[in-house]
Amino acid sequence: MGQQEVFDFLKSHPRQWFTSKEISKRLKTSIGSVTNNLAKLRKRKEVSFTTTGNRNEYKYCYKK
Repeated sequence: MGQQEVFDFLKSHPRQWFTSKEISKRLKTSIGSVTNNLAKLRKRKEVSFTTTGNRNEYKYCYKK
């Protein structure tokens, strides 16, 4: 599981927001792996993110 799979998942669902937990369930992989890859994508500014209001929880979306 790599960044490309997470990026491709978000890209295939444009304009939809997902938490890392939702992404991990859909991709059938560990939440730790998804969270790590999302952090790398955030650092490279390849995905949009916003807080959900819960502590340390974010929603992610494909950045057009």
